[in-house]
Amino acid sequence: MKSITCVLLFLTTLTAHAEEESSCRIEKLRCEYLTNPIGIDETVPRLSWIVSSTERNQRQSAYQILVSSSEKNLENSEGDVWDTSKVASDETVAIEYAGRALASGQEVWWKVRLWDGEGKASPWSEPATWEMALLDKGDWHGQWIARNDSVAEQPLPLLRREFKLAKPIKRARVYVTGLGYYELSINGQRIGERCLEPGYTRYDKRVLYATHDVTKNLQEGDNALGMMLGNGWFNVQTVASWDFEKAPWRASPRMLLELRIEFADGTTEIISSDDKWKTDEGPIVYNTIYGGETYDARREQPGWDKPGFDDAAWNAAELVDPPKGKLVAQAMHPITIDQTIEPASVTETRPGVYVFDTGQNLAGCAELKISGPAGTKITMKYGERLNQDGTVNQDQIAGHVWGKGKDQQFQTDTYILKGEGEESWRSRFVYHGFQYVEVTGATEPLTRDNLKIHFMHSAVPDVGHFSCSNPLLNQIWRNARWSYLSNLHGIPTDCPHREKNGWMADAHLACETALWNYDAVTVYEKWLSDMADEQLADGRLPGIVPTGGWGYDWGNGPAWDSAFLIIPDYLHLYYGDSRLRTRLYDQHRRYVDYLTKEAKTGTNSIGLGDYVPYKTTTPEIVTSTSYHFQDANIVSDTARLLGRADEAKQYDELAEFIKAAFNRELYNAETHHYSNGSQTSQSCALFQGLVPSDQTEGVVAALVANIHAVDDHLDTGVLGSKYLLHALTEHGQVDLAYRIASQETQPSWGWWIKRGATTLWEMWTDEGSHNHIFMGDCVNWYVRTLVGINPDPANPGFKHIIIKPHPVAGLTFAEASYDSIRGPIFCRWERAADRLRLQLTIPANTTATLLLPTDDPASLREGGESLDNVLGAVLKSAEKGLAVIHVASGAYEFTSQLKESPIK
Repeated sequence: MKSITCVLLFLTTLTAHAEEESSCRIEKLRCEYLTNPIGIDETVPRLSWIVSSTERNQRQSAYQILVSSSEKNLENSEGDVWDTSKVASDETVAIEYAGRALASGQEVWWKVRLWDGEGKASPWSEPATWEMALLDKGDWHGQWIARNDSVAEQPLPLLRREFKLAKPIKRARVYVTGLGYYELSINGQRIGERCLEPGYTRYDKRVLYATHDVTKNLQEGDNALGMMLGNGWFNVQTVASWDFEKAPWRASPRMLLELRIEFADGTTEIISSDDKWKTDEGPIVYNTIYGGETYDARREQPGWDKPGFDDAAWNAAELVDPPKGKLVAQAMHPITIDQTIEPASVTETRPGVYVFDTGQNLAGCAELKISGPAGTKITMKYGERLNQDGTVNQDQIAGHVWGKGKDQQFQTDTYILKGEGEESWRSRFVYHGFQYVEVTGATEPLTRDNLKIHFMHSAVPDVGHFSCSNPLLNQIWRNARWSYLSNLHGIPTDCPHREKNGWMADAHLACETALWNYDAVTVYEKWLSDMADEQLADGRLPGIVPTGGWGYDWGNGPAWDSAFLIIPDYLHLYYGDSRLRTRLYDQHRRYVDYLTKEAKTGTNSIGLGDYVPYKTTTPEIVTSTSYHFQDANIVSDTARLLGRADEAKQYDELAEFIKAAFNRELYNAETHHYSNGSQTSQSCALFQGLVPSDQTEGVVAALVANIHAVDDHLDTGVLGSKYLLHALTEHGQVDLAYRIASQETQPSWGWWIKRGATTLWEMWTDEGSHNHIFMGDCVNWYVRTLVGINPDPANPGFKHIIIKPHPVAGLTFAEASYDSIRGPIFCRWERAADRLRLQLTIPANTTATLLLPTDDPASLREGGESLDNVLGAVLKSAEKGLAVIHVASGAYEFTSQLKESPIK
């Protein structure tokens, strides 16, 4: 009996151990970096999740993914579409789907569980979904339709279609696009909150469409579809420097739609765009992306998008040629109105002229609320500067338009009242860059209540925060965020008013700052496809993307074009996903081969260089050659990822050839100057890794002397603004870098703030645009250097994290948080007397190396304990000034003795 009892006790203990649950949890399931996306056409979608735990040193040792054809099957853990079984892996990012081939419109449900380092299983995650779009050209039954085929300026069209549904509806999806922009409504209700849809592309190569769940918008009986179209970038009316009016894709606004309805009885019906649709002129009588929008409310036709409307006077829609571009599902975060801002003030500068100050430079539009007689014309003129008399000045931003015709309208919206009490209106198919709105034409005095401001941009999730004891740096960080979002509208742009163009260098220079603050990977992946569309057969790229043909002969060059290689490299570093690099590999090779052909001796001066320098100009040969070198290294690294050893060797040798030529032709060993010895020349050579190790000390000394000669200020253009702080930090001059970063006199980021800037500017003077992001890499430096959070190139995607804080003498604390692709990272340090206190959070399933400054390694404590007694933190080495600690996942608080500031 005793023996039986022991056996039963033993079996009970085993069972209890087997059923013991992991403390880890699976969270934040994403497909193609989106949450529950509807309408993707990637046939091998990437799945990601994060591992969370409140305990230290927790990791995933294996996972299981279930993908099911129904919610019920998933609840029963039936992976009838894909069941990975138990996969021994700690990977959580970009797991490629390898289940059954998915059909057009198919919706699947999925969940994940893991086994931790002790073999304990976690609970299943909450369920998630994704849904396929239309995967084959033959899936489309609709035809492209328009009001007419004229590109001339004319009122924008309305299109409508009525239909009846005789049975209860189970599920309905609409697949839709309208060029240049569209708004869709069903039974009088606008579908979704997206703005400026679809995303801007090179329309003769790719046209994006969206998928909407409209099950709840339909009804048994009578229904009506309504479409309002805008010109957008498809039919640019304004004649400007970039020749979009000559774009090869240009045509009249047109649309394509497919509504698929599944009924409760299992039958289906499709309603498509065809010649059964009716069309008429709408109330938008003028619309162009640079000029603005004019809306005549007297032309409204109430109920036009509802059932029962009398459209007898409307014409049949015309069948028109489709754009030449391939239809592609739009799988990126859409443009939306992020927030609505009340004006800070309103001033009547002269009788009947009111200037509203938003208090913030931004992108978007104003919404007018006003009353008056029918026919009253209210004009809203947008700008970011004021004349001496307080009216809006557009001179600095309208030059590229007015230079092609002074009489052209620019950044101006007009509303013509219908005279029926209080009326509200905002533009639909344009956006503006502005701080001030000048309103004229009102018949009654205006107050702040007459206008509200809509901030509009791609709705990328906020993932980062920075703060420190220097209020100036905090304000620069805020300004950079406003500038970045103001310049993100389906593509990263240079400015939201004058150009709205996707300048390549602007984007790659600000990309790291962007990624620390926003989960913008979907927008970048879309834009990189635009770049691929623009590449010529010989490898050349334009300076702006998309382009209607402008920018292949000026405005480009390696410093600009290299965004095509650099941004995928950053996405690999920050997201741990190499798909984009490997898919674009052949096109990246073609670009590098083009540069190599042009640069026969190893150096080249192709294209733009250190644009808008403060005083000292740096020859293009310095920067163009350095980007050729960087590009060759990226191609060789990608070749290694692909297992192409011979090609990796080829581009390694090319990089060495370029480096040798760079030093042979540009370096003066006596002065330690590269080229003219400018700050950009010196910091470029250091930042790009072009300086021979035995010459580094002299090159750094020459750079430092140059900086001291201008009273510790920068003297660079846009490229040098990326290199300088990092190059100084890397070579033991972090305190000098901090002095430059925190200057308040010209030229500096702080000087902009003292001049009243609420965004970043284009130039180190007062000229140019006042809403640019390309000088914004200083914010990247705040996070990577001052706080010290860094991705590890050897373990990309923050699988391993390098924490290297720099408690410079001018700061008492600095902190940053970042919701990485593997979970939240937090670091904060503060100095008090001779003590350094550092709080650190490392996500589950990751590790970190902490390089902690200390004058006395023996003083190191974590939570008051010696590191010898701490779970998850191991002191690997310690020398005077620096302790190297291996850190497992979890939350920590380290303290150490610290008398001096810099880490060398």
